[in-house]
Amino acid sequence: MPSKSLFNGETEYYSTLLHELSHWTGHESRLDRELNTGRFGNEAYAFEELVAELASTFLCAHLGVHQGYQENHARYLKSWLKVLKDDSKALMTAAAQAEKAYKFLCAFGQKSVDNRETQAA
Repeated sequence: MPSKSLFNGETEYYSTLLHELSHWTGHESRLDRELNTGRFGNEAYAFEELVAELASTFLCAHLGVHQGYQENHARYLKSWLKVLKDDSKALMTAAAQAEKAYKFLCAFGQKSVDNRETQAA
C-alpha cells in the first residue's frame, strides 16, 4: 500500500486497503481464487476486481467505513459491465466469492484479536 499521505483522506486509504486485502484472500493458500488474471481490461481481471470491490464494500459496511466515490471505480465500471453482460450469473458468482473473502477476513481478524488476548493474559 502506498503511504496514507497519498490518499484523499483516511476513508479512501482504508477502503483501498480493504480492497487490496480482498485480493489477498484469493491466493491458493487462502481461498484459492483464479488469480492468473492477466492484464487490465480482460474479463478475468475485471471479474477479480469486481470480487475485491464487493468484498471491500461488505467490509467497509461492517467496519463503518464510508467508501464514497473513487476515480478508480469509474475506470473499472466499463470492464465490470462487459463481464456482467457476457455472463448472466457473473454478479451472483462474484458476490458469492466476495462473501467468502469477507468472512475469511473477518475470521482472520477475530483470530488475531483472540491471539493477542491470549498472549496478554
